[in-house]
Amino acid sequence: MKIKLYRFDLPLEFEFSISRESRTTQQSLVVQLEHHGVLGFGEVTENAFYGHSVESMIATIERCRSEVEAYEFGTPAQLWQQIEARCGKDRFALAAIDLAACDLFGKLTKKRTYETLGLKWENVPESSYTIGIDTVEKMTAKLRSRPDWKIYKIKLGHPGDVEIVRRLRQQTTATFRVDANGGWTAAQTIENAPLLKELGVELIEQPLHPSAPEEEQLRVFHESALPIIADESCQVESDVAACFGRFHGVNIKLCKCGGLTPGLRMLREARHRGMKTMVGCMVESSIGISAAAQLLPLVDYADLDGAALLAKDPARGVTVTHGVVELGERLGNGCELA
Repeated sequence: MKIKLYRFDLPLEFEFSISRESRTTQQSLVVQLEHHGVLGFGEVTENAFYGHSVESMIATIERCRSEVEAYEFGTPAQLWQQIEARCGKDRFALAAIDLAACDLFGKLTKKRTYETLGLKWENVPESSYTIGIDTVEKMTAKLRSRPDWKIYKIKLGHPGDVEIVRRLRQQTTATFRVDANGGWTAAQTIENAPLLKELGVELIEQPLHPSAPEEEQLRVFHESALPIIADESCQVESDVAACFGRFHGVNIKLCKCGGLTPGLRMLREARHRGMKTMVGCMVESSIGISAAAQLLPLVDYADLDGAALLAKDPARGVTVTHGVVELGERLGNGCELA
C-alpha cells in the first residue's frame, strides 16, 4: 500500500466566523492510500484551537508511513489499532489515515462504507446549514442566499445573540439550532434558552467553554430550557462517559476522535446511554463530508455542510442539497479528487 499526500487551500464563499476566530480560507490535508491500483481518500483540516497544523499532521503521517505502507491490508479497524500509539495525541492525522483506509476497504470489498460498518441507510436526518457570526445584515444575507434549507445552525457568542436569532426568524420558518462555541456563561445560557426556544430553536451546542467548572456544567444541564449538545467537550472516546449527565447529547467530529473507527464506537455508546447524537464537520471538502455521512444512520442530528460553505470544492462525493444527503454511485466513502 502506498501513501500520497495532497495539500489544499479551500476558499470559502463567505467569511466564516465563530466566537473565537474568523477565516476566508481553510487549509486541508488529503491522504490517498493506493492498493493494487485502487484509491482511498481521507481528509482533515488545519485547526489552531486543537493545535494541529498541516505541517504537524504531515509529520505525524510520515512517522507512520513505513508501518502503513507495509500493512497487509485487513480491516481499517485493525490498521487503526496498529498505528494509534505511533500517532500519539495527533488524532487529526490518525483520522485522515482511517478515513482513507475505510474508503479503500469499501472499494476493495465493493461495498459502501456504512455497510462495512454494519449499518443500514435508514432514518437518515437532513443536515443543517451554518450561518457564521457577522452583522445581522450579513447573517440575514447569508440565510437568504440558501433559502431552501429546512435547518440552520446559527453561530453565536457575541452580545445581542437573542436579537440576532429574532431578526433571522423573520426570514424563515425553518428549524434553528444555535452554537456558542464556548462563548457563553452558565447564567447567559440559562437566560437565553427559554427565549431561544420561543423563537423555534431546537438545541444549543457547546454554550460553555470546555474548562468551565463542573458546577456550571451541571447547572446548565439541569436548568436549560433546551437540550445541550457537547462539541468541544467531546473529542475522544472517553469523553462520551464524561459528558453523560452534563450534556443531553454529543456531536462527533471524525477529525477530533481519530476517524470513523472510534466515531462509530462513540455514537453507539452515546445511544446506549440514551443521549442524543450528532455527526458534525469542520469546513472541509467533499472527501471529509463523504466519510462523516457514512455514520448518518446512527444520529439524530446532522451538520455536514462543510463543503457547501466552499467557493470551490477540489473533490467530488456525497452531495448535500438543501440539507438532503445523497450518496451517489461510488463505493467506499463515495469520494474522489476532482
